[in-house]
Amino acid sequence: MSCPSAPDPSRRAVLATGSALGGALLTSGLATPAAADVRSSAGSLPADPWRTVLEDADLVWQRMPTTWSEGPFLGNGFLGSGVYAEPGAASTAVRFNVQHSEVQDHRPEFGSLFGLARLPIGYFTLEPVGAITGLDWRLSLREAELTGTLTTEKGTLALRALVHNDRSVLAVDVTPSDGERDFRWVFHPADAISPRAAFKPLPDGYAGNPPAEVSAHGDVTAAVQPLLAGGQHVTAWRERTWGRTRTLYVHVAHSYPGTTALGRALRSVRAAAALPYSALAVAHRAWWHAYYRRSFLSLPDARIQRFYWIQLYKTASAARRDAPVMATCGPWLEPTPWPNTWWNLNAQLEYWLIHGSNHLELDAITRALSEFRDNLAKEVPTPYRADSLGIPRTTDPHLVNGAASALMGYGVGIPGQDPPTPEVGNLTWALHNVWLSYRHTMDERILRDVLFPLLRKAVSYYLHFLETGPDGRLHLPATFSPEYGGDSRDCNYDLMLLTWGCRTLLESVELLGIDDASAPRWREVLARRVPYPTDANGFMIGADIPFAKSHRHYSHLLAVYPLYEVTGRTPEERSLIEKSLAHWVGFEGALQGYTFTGAASMSALLGKGEDALRYLGELMTRFIQPNTMYQESGPVIETPLSAAQSLHDMVCQSWGGVIRVFPALPAAWADLEVHDFRTQGAFLLGARRQGGSTRWVRLVSEAGAPCVVRHGITGPVDVRDGRGRPMRYSDAGDGTVELGLRKGDSALITARGDRPDLTVTPVRPNADAPRWGLPGA
Repeated sequence: MSCPSAPDPSRRAVLATGSALGGALLTSGLATPAAADVRSSAGSLPADPWRTVLEDADLVWQRMPTTWSEGPFLGNGFLGSGVYAEPGAASTAVRFNVQHSEVQDHRPEFGSLFGLARLPIGYFTLEPVGAITGLDWRLSLREAELTGTLTTEKGTLALRALVHNDRSVLAVDVTPSDGERDFRWVFHPADAISPRAAFKPLPDGYAGNPPAEVSAHGDVTAAVQPLLAGGQHVTAWRERTWGRTRTLYVHVAHSYPGTTALGRALRSVRAAAALPYSALAVAHRAWWHAYYRRSFLSLPDARIQRFYWIQLYKTASAARRDAPVMATCGPWLEPTPWPNTWWNLNAQLEYWLIHGSNHLELDAITRALSEFRDNLAKEVPTPYRADSLGIPRTTDPHLVNGAASALMGYGVGIPGQDPPTPEVGNLTWALHNVWLSYRHTMDERILRDVLFPLLRKAVSYYLHFLETGPDGRLHLPATFSPEYGGDSRDCNYDLMLLTWGCRTLLESVELLGIDDASAPRWREVLARRVPYPTDANGFMIGADIPFAKSHRHYSHLLAVYPLYEVTGRTPEERSLIEKSLAHWVGFEGALQGYTFTGAASMSALLGKGEDALRYLGELMTRFIQPNTMYQESGPVIETPLSAAQSLHDMVCQSWGGVIRVFPALPAAWADLEVHDFRTQGAFLLGARRQGGSTRWVRLVSEAGAPCVVRHGITGPVDVRDGRGRPMRYSDAGDGTVELGLRKGDSALITARGDRPDLTVTPVRPNADAPRWGLPGA
């Protein structure tokens, strides 16, 4: 079944990028989800399933969080606030960080990690009259709102806080008891210097920006941070009293090279402060309620189910299409050596989950690569700029790296030369994300206006350096495999991306009806490329470097995942994947969180649900923090988000033109429900597993693409259309059917004679589990 389409719940203006891309992404994948039967068999309305799973996933605190990795976090892709005890003053103040994804420096001569880095803004402290003795907080995912009570020696402070979806305002509502009426807010401007300065030596000539200037502007106070390069960022705030309640309203604005941020910040605060908190929250909550209803997933592991819904909350708090591509911290900037966007794994992993969860409205990668494509030409050496593009390891939100060095920011490099490090494949990998957005929406505008022209030039850069060896094969000069160390000829990272790129370009010209002069060259690459270097342990880093030490990154395994170029089609290929995976994770020492998300997804490819769950368990136990954040030398947001994608890969895979339902579930997950899960081919999938067997599968086609589904239902099946009428289908064997679905059509697959209840219903957990956050001991 399907419902009439409805507008995107986001009220933010979408940036038009290139031809019709803005409109393409606005409409692609944003129709109202397929109609869900939410009535019981008796016709009564049960508890709302989305509300049930979301309220179950709320984070709670009965102990004071002392760091960013323990506390609540709020955001809207731009403004972000993390909440935790003021360091060194845990009994007297609570910190509300104020950071913004658009606030950066503008001195490219010092590279993306210093001169173009994200800049810290500052924080407010909530300072009670009495010493803090306890707290009881709850972060409501459904409302995107922190609520609760702070208890002190003098009384209580009841608080509510949100970062408003549309207005980009931090609003904190505090109702004190009599003894706490004189609590206060204090703003602490941060030093406007790259956070990397705390970890690395400063580049010659680099200095921080001058101090912020705090002054009153009528009823609003503002901290104006001037920048040495010109421009400014401004934090403006006002506190209003509504009866016994006092509400703090905060807005951050950035402008460069002009100084318009002050005026915008003052206007935004005054407009928000005209409304009491409850009125301000109405539109905010409505957006979030609509956001979550775009898909549904429930499974019997309570801890993992809660984790999953928290990642959906985190993603929409950190990402919007028109926001900057997430930096390593998301919008919640903390001390870090990595204060910008990273393109050799981080950005790609950050956005994978938007496809299956049906949240293409968060796709900043496609928008940014299109909007700033001219900057990508400037990142390759001058002789190649006419026909080539590249993206460095690190960039600012405009995809600019500035001066390149190991200290200030890493350039693209040239194959066969070092320095700079020849890390060439990052753009091609980023474009794989764009390809995923195309495949999950089948919106030809993404293919025609973004993917094809950019991928053509990314591959063109490789083609300049391919050379024929004595074996008659095409070889690549030495390049760098993130983040192993050392350059190698025929580096698997690059060979795998080049192969996927050429194959995708050939498919694209066929789909678009283009007669491209480079097509014969792409075919030649596929026919004559040297095989991927392997040895007795599986895939090597490259022809010159075996995999021989602990290494967190799966750059040498991209053909397995996420490219699905090597999938185990033959026993020999499956054996190669298995021994490569075992050899990679067998080296302890340098493994990190995303090692285990990658291993889980590769295990899911092989249908090994028990192994996938074991790897996710390792991740949860060893790396995930109390609030589901993750850190290495600093905060890095991609790993928990990619764990949600690993869960997707266990629940559904749709690579290679086949939708695989429940391909890698562990035995303990005997019951599972998914609704409006978006697959390649632009299908919305609903399915239920009961008692260890697939009960039913429903598909809605948004584009009329070919539909092949491996449903996993044992024995003969019935296939019925949206009106319950029998449908013709082709049985392809192995529990797979081919359906002829036109755009808007739907199909329901069940066991022969079965008429299951299609109500969207959360499954019962196998066992209770502690909530995320810091619940009572």
